[in-house]
Amino acid sequence: MEKIKIDLDLLLPEIPDERDACVQRIITMMQNHKGIAKAHLLPGNEKDEAKLCFHFDPDQISLEQIQAYAREAGAAITRQYGHLMVEVEKIREMMEAGVVEGQLKKVPALVDVSVSATGNIRIEYDQTLMDKEGVLKEIRQQGLKVKEVLKVHSHDHDHDHSDDDGHDHDHDHSHGDSNAPAWKSYLPAIISFTMLIAGIIADNYNTFPGWVRLIWYGIAYIPVGIPVAVTGFKFLMKGDIFTEFILMTIATLGAFYIGEYPEGVAVMLFYTVGELFQDAAVNRAKRSIKALLDIRPDTAMVLVNGTYQEVAPTDVKVGDTIQVRAGERVPLDGEMLSEGSAFNTAALTGESKPSTIRKGETALAGMINQEKVIELKVTKLFNDSSLARILTLVQEATTRKARTEQFIRRFARIYTPIVVFLAIGIALLPYFFVADYVFNDWLYRALIFLVISCPCALVISIPLGYFGGIGAASRKGILFKGSNYLDLMTKITSVIMDKTGTLTKGVFKVQEVKSYDLPEEEWLPLAAALESRSTHPVAQAIVAHVKDPGLAVEDLEEISGHGLKGKAGGRTVLAGNVKLLEKMNIPVREELRSITDTIVVVAVDGKLAGYVTIADEMKEDSKEAINALHGMNIKTTMLSGDKQSVVDKVAQYLGIDHAYGDLLPENKVEKVEQAKKDTGAIIAFVGDGINDAPVLALSDVGIAMGGLGSDAAIETADVIIQTDQPSRIATAIGIGRATNRIVWQNIALAFGVKAIVLVLGAGGLATMWEAVFADVGVALLAILNAVRIQRMKF
Repeated sequence: MEKIKIDLDLLLPEIPDERDACVQRIITMMQNHKGIAKAHLLPGNEKDEAKLCFHFDPDQISLEQIQAYAREAGAAITRQYGHLMVEVEKIREMMEAGVVEGQLKKVPALVDVSVSATGNIRIEYDQTLMDKEGVLKEIRQQGLKVKEVLKVHSHDHDHDHSDDDGHDHDHDHSHGDSNAPAWKSYLPAIISFTMLIAGIIADNYNTFPGWVRLIWYGIAYIPVGIPVAVTGFKFLMKGDIFTEFILMTIATLGAFYIGEYPEGVAVMLFYTVGELFQDAAVNRAKRSIKALLDIRPDTAMVLVNGTYQEVAPTDVKVGDTIQVRAGERVPLDGEMLSEGSAFNTAALTGESKPSTIRKGETALAGMINQEKVIELKVTKLFNDSSLARILTLVQEATTRKARTEQFIRRFARIYTPIVVFLAIGIALLPYFFVADYVFNDWLYRALIFLVISCPCALVISIPLGYFGGIGAASRKGILFKGSNYLDLMTKITSVIMDKTGTLTKGVFKVQEVKSYDLPEEEWLPLAAALESRSTHPVAQAIVAHVKDPGLAVEDLEEISGHGLKGKAGGRTVLAGNVKLLEKMNIPVREELRSITDTIVVVAVDGKLAGYVTIADEMKEDSKEAINALHGMNIKTTMLSGDKQSVVDKVAQYLGIDHAYGDLLPENKVEKVEQAKKDTGAIIAFVGDGINDAPVLALSDVGIAMGGLGSDAAIETADVIIQTDQPSRIATAIGIGRATNRIVWQNIALAFGVKAIVLVLGAGGLATMWEAVFADVGVALLAILNAVRIQRMKF
């Protein structure tokens, strides 16, 4: 069985996420070809693009056939599938979001739809059946105003790029003006409130004739009642009979029927006020995230013909040189050409401590240059910057719903028709059992029952709670890819961590060089030449120690879990661990087995040349991180490819429960699979998001450390800790637990108050005013509780 690797970018240009459904489509199509035994994804890193790896039998299929089939599959998918991330107005809560999602899913061209209660819609569509404008038209037909197309993606470079920055500000003025003053949205409620108060005062002085009273309260009802009734009617026409809009409309019109005009206006007025509070809370949560992330400058100083000119960041190309003055934000990701400077990275990492970036290192869009004028060579386009991707990631997170949110959405769709039929029963059934039955009295009780039972408090406060949790985490430099992961974090029983780059800095330095059969100046440059072709931190340490070996390398072969083999300076060189030399039948001295530090053994032309010992430095907060996890009753395990003696030394210092060394990548997978066999175990794996991709995918929650600037980390993990601090693992779990507590507090509050007032209402002991409190009052309390998470300190 042989392998072939093909750059994913060649098959799916501009792919937004390596977990995109289109990747799986290619894999499925390819595995149907005879001779291909297995296909899987190899995530990319800073140097290499993501690749699809195919395991094949050369006797049944050739390399050329595989490449042709893969390109054909990629082209077919590129032509067929497109993606949109759209932000809309008017969606206020999850029941409404559920109705819209259900309606959009009925459109044959829309392959997948997810609508969040905070107004974000993620759509995958079939481009052979519908274009982008057709998708937006379908959204508008749901009565929604498109505020912004946050992401336009269609795999193919020749397809739709409606805006250079990938943000299509698609304002549909036929649906209103999003730039209208804020007070206009409150005007209907103000008019109704003023007329309601005036009407109640007039009632107390008996100055209203019957027909004047009806007209007065009818006019007071129109500004707040008609929009709700119209929305309910629209959903009714689409087959969604039991919505909160219908509940409110039936209850208030029923109140008018029995002559309780003030109560009818009050219910709709306070319902509208509650919706306005909901809008304000959601918009505040959105603003806090956008203000944190969408901080790219409007201009960039680009070197053109020897002078710097001010241009739009969207016009800057990869390879251009830009200048950033002290105090300015970096407009695009770029490689430092100047000697170095200090940067404020708070907008990206949540850390106020300045970070020093030196020549050759990468500065990211959104960082603030604090010291002096610098020059950068642009490495990514405006829309491909880490900042832009993080913003999109956070926006998409709201469309990946937690189980609690999904349950409440399903519950509301079952619960609402039940309470409608119960209300009908309260109004009509007493006729058969009560001697002095009066229809209007029992109808009034039924209407109270309807108002109380409206699930407003649940269907807005729950998604708002999760949205607040995602926002609170992002301010700490922790990115959740969905509210479902906030839930999962609360259930974690065990955290398994990679050692290098997670608990240690991954910055290795050569400690000792010892020679055997060859002098150091002869064999060390050969080893450094070989290691210069590897991205492993240990390899980079040797290269940095030797500096420029200046030797060409041929026939390089990476032997997984062992090291490197190749030719440098015309000589056969091996550089790796003791197992590599044993595998190649080269005698190894016994003293090498007893060295506890990380060691690279080198052989040249079949002879043991010498070894290099390398040490890694512990991160400052690693011990704090382990103590915090133990304080949460979470077990800790460390996995490493380093020798067991090195791993034991680190584990003992940090107080880790279990530590395993001498592991190949497949051994790490086996350890995680073994841990998952424990009944009820929820496993989080923490790694660098590049070499640990298989284990990150296997774990219940994959956490990438140091995701800032690492595309592979952003693509692979479920949770990304941008600050590179292991202590943020416990912070992420703490935010998940706080969010979960608030969500369940709101559920308990809503059900508890509603249950009490429902019983009182059915028994005739509660009026419509108590019903208003049980509905709108509880909703407002739940919203305030949900917003609280945005003010918590973690």
